[in-house]
Amino acid sequence: MSTAEPACYSTPEESGLRVETLPFEPVPHQSRLFLEYLKDPTALRNFYPSAVRYHHELPQRVPEVLSAYRTDREKICNALAAMNQRWGAGEATLSNIELLRESDCIAVVSGQQAGLFTGPLYTIYKALSAVKLAGCLRQRNTKAAPVFWIAAEDHDFVEVAKAEFIGRDCQLKNVEVSTALHREGQPVGQVVLDDSIGTVVDQLFELLPNSEFADDVKALVKNAWQPGRGYVESFATMMTTLLGRHGLIFLDPLDPELKRLAAPLYSEAARRAPEIATALEQRSSELESAGFHAQVLATANSFPLFLHDDAGARHAMVRVENGKYRAKDIEQEYTAEELATMASESPQRFSPNVTLRAVVQDYLLPTIAYYGGAAEIAYFAQTAEVYRVLERPATPILPRSSLTMIERHTGRVLERYDLTLADFFEGLEPVMKRVVEEHLSADTAKLFSNAEQNVNHELDRLRQELEAIDPTLASALDTGRKKINYQLEGLRTRFVRAHMTRDEAAHRQLQRAFDQLYPNKDLQERHINITSLLARHGTYVIEWIYNAINLGSNEHQIVKL
Repeated sequence: MSTAEPACYSTPEESGLRVETLPFEPVPHQSRLFLEYLKDPTALRNFYPSAVRYHHELPQRVPEVLSAYRTDREKICNALAAMNQRWGAGEATLSNIELLRESDCIAVVSGQQAGLFTGPLYTIYKALSAVKLAGCLRQRNTKAAPVFWIAAEDHDFVEVAKAEFIGRDCQLKNVEVSTALHREGQPVGQVVLDDSIGTVVDQLFELLPNSEFADDVKALVKNAWQPGRGYVESFATMMTTLLGRHGLIFLDPLDPELKRLAAPLYSEAARRAPEIATALEQRSSELESAGFHAQVLATANSFPLFLHDDAGARHAMVRVENGKYRAKDIEQEYTAEELATMASESPQRFSPNVTLRAVVQDYLLPTIAYYGGAAEIAYFAQTAEVYRVLERPATPILPRSSLTMIERHTGRVLERYDLTLADFFEGLEPVMKRVVEEHLSADTAKLFSNAEQNVNHELDRLRQELEAIDPTLASALDTGRKKINYQLEGLRTRFVRAHMTRDEAAHRQLQRAFDQLYPNKDLQERHINITSLLARHGTYVIEWIYNAINLGSNEHQIVKL
């Protein structure tokens, strides 16, 4: 093993962890494009021109990235230093910002919306994936700093206003900030918390378990989420407190200096809007022809930037019949050249749409790779065309680490009933049926099976006789057979439910396991908030996650705490 390997691969044993893996194919709701990308990104180079199969191939891209990078490092690093110091950054983060000032340093980037109390667990997983890859590259003598792009320009406040977690009763709970804090179309980065956040924090800790870690976790949350503080600032402060020792740099794209630095790209994108729209429309058609789903609906009349009004609300621009652009709720029309001039002079009035955002990110940062989820990987298949039109090198996107954390009490339930995470993908009812029939009442379940077998055997014999006498009678029997089997299956289902009603302990255990492992019939990481784990295990759970992340794996990891 080379000296580089310890930075690249997990050592979960050091933390007393057991990690199993699960391919994504059996996981519900996975797109064909994502699954094909996991198999071999380089086979899709017509959609992902800079794709790499293994992360240790990335240093080969460094010369291309550095030669295309024109942004003033001093200005961007000064802005990063100021905002990260505001959020409580420590020496590790500030040292990485200084490293990023050096002309031969590249950035490993990931990002996410600013969710309540950091949002779903995968936000943490994305951030630590970037940290771990930056460390791996440094071990390979490539200067690298990890950066987390906070999607502060996003306006979907409902998506980030709720935090879900496992309460002290081991059931799925949630708390939510009032959506009245947000105006329609307003970027989340402009939302300011009011006194109601104190009530939300109190509700959170009334529902979380009152463990030995509760006081420290509550102090951490209260320190970050305070009245009068911006939503993004609160998010960044909590993330910094949790992950700061790993040196992660946080970036808010609404920062005025970053807007000024992005202005040339905004302007060029506005000027070439028709060309970008045509390229995106063509790429969407190519994806669909290849049997893939285009993530973004692109038309020849779309515009790559949102225009913000005087109140800060953003508006999508479209090209109208006379060739000019206008927003749905704004009467004034603009030519592409007029919008290009506005973007150059007043960049704060604009923000990139989803197809341009990554290009802006990689214009501001010398990005070697981006860690994203399945939807982001699909976006990049279209975004690659925007890179091409704007004559920027397309950034490789790497699949972020995907984890399910199994705590000991849940692990014991799985072991008792011989269950795995994958068993929950069909829903709770099939799991209960299996547990009753294989563990709780196997003898009765066997009687049902015997009855079904015997009935169908006798019906088969009867059908043979009827077929010889009158084929229509055989057809009538087939109809009757379906009704008989339907009634037997219905009775079997009622038996399972009755057994579960009587055996309250088993029902409760399975319901709790389902809530914790597959909440709302989705992967745990897409719903459960980090406070769920912090309240039960303290902040050391962050190190467990870091140790469990395996950059060399494209499979879902099941981490047994």
